[in-house]
Order: sequence, then structure tokens, then C-alpha cells
Amino acid sequence: MRRAGRALARGLRRAAASCFGNLAAFALPSRCPGCGAPTAPERLLCPRCWVAVPGAGLVLCARCLGLEREPVGCARHPGFRVGAAWVYDERAALVIGAFKYAGRTDLAAPLAVELARAPLPDARPELVTEAPLHPARRRERGYDQAALLADALAARLGVPFLPGALERTRATPAQARLGARRRRANLAGAMRVRRPQSLKGRRVLVVDDVITTGATLEACLGALEACGASAAGVAVAWAQ
Repeated sequence: MRRAGRALARGLRRAAASCFGNLAAFALPSRCPGCGAPTAPERLLCPRCWVAVPGAGLVLCARCLGLEREPVGCARHPGFRVGAAWVYDERAALVIGAFKYAGRTDLAAPLAVELARAPLPDARPELVTEAPLHPARRRERGYDQAALLADALAARLGVPFLPGALERTRATPAQARLGARRRRANLAGAMRVRRPQSLKGRRVLVVDDVITTGATLEACLGALEACGASAAGVAVAWAQ
């Protein structure tokens, strides 16, 4: 009981810190972390730095990324197409880092605007869902950044958001320091569709924050393909 109480207290402190951070960002004058110019807090970056983030403008193959092959123009793996709004540079890193790790959940709305402009790999989706976090990681962070993005994007596209369509079957080690092959091995068999029959034949768009080696979206799309869904992925940025 004592351990559970300590865990609850830590969760409440994180939630309070996140809430205060969001309120303070709106209440206090803000400067762009990219260039130091005054900026509106709802985008973190000033307008000049925001529009200077390079657009990706490409449809990639998540499977080829994982196999360390050329990911652009692949026709061999039609069920593994993914798009990205931005190329991951230092400005994109500031925005995504604040959104993902610093409680700036208000950034989901402007990032969804960028996601809606990304080259979506297939026809208009019928459903939007998120690349899932393991529950332990979600409790640690206090929120699921991909779910927030997926919800905001679904509203932007005018299609239903289906949270939790995919789930991680096990906790996996952090991906950040792993190479492409180890990321693929790390995620092999780690994703499953919760209600396969309900998604059979449906067009599903899976949303994530960053594409690096493509391993997370490859695992998600593979699980959806196996249940008969027509799936594609999209992320805020591609870390080339």
C-alpha cells in the first residue's frame, strides 16, 4: 500500500507540473527557443522558425526503412506506406521534445495541422488510431502523445478516432539508442489488434510522432495487415 501511495503521489506531482507548465506558457511572455524572438506560446516556435522546419513531402516504406533499404518509391510492400509532415531538424526536435517530454500537450492541435498537410499514403482513412505506448510508459509520462496527435488529426480530417485499436503485448526497451535491426527485433510480435474482426476491410491510419527506422509503424501496420485492414501510417517528422 505504501508503494502504491508513493506511485500515486508521483503521478499527481507530474500532472500538476504538466498543468502548471501549460498554464504558465499561456500566461507569461514567451520567446522562441529556436531564435529568441517573441512568439505565441501555443506553437512554441516563432512563425519564422515554424515555417522554416523542412517539409518531408514523401511517402516512405516502413519495411524498407527497417531493412535499411531505399524507402522512397517502394512498390513491393504496399501495406507499409507511411508519410511524414516534417524532416526532423533542430527546430522540429524542440517542438516534439516539448510535446513529448515536457507536458506541452497543447501542441497537439498545431501539429495536427501539419500532419493533415503530410502526403497521406493511401485514400482517405475511415478510422484514425495511434501507435500505442505500453501502459507502464504511459503511466510514467502521464499521457500518450501519439493518441493526442491521432485524436487531433481525426478531428481535422473529419473521421472517427478509434483509441486503443492496437496494443503492445509487452513492454519493450527504449528505442532511442537502438539501430534499425535491433529496433525491428525489439518490436517483433509486440503489437496486436484488439478487435481484429471490427477492422477487417477498413482503411486505418496509424499516427506516431517520429519515424526513425520505421520499426514502430512497421509493427503496427503488419498487425493490421494480418487482420485484413488496409493500413497506412503518418508521423510528424522523419529523422533521416
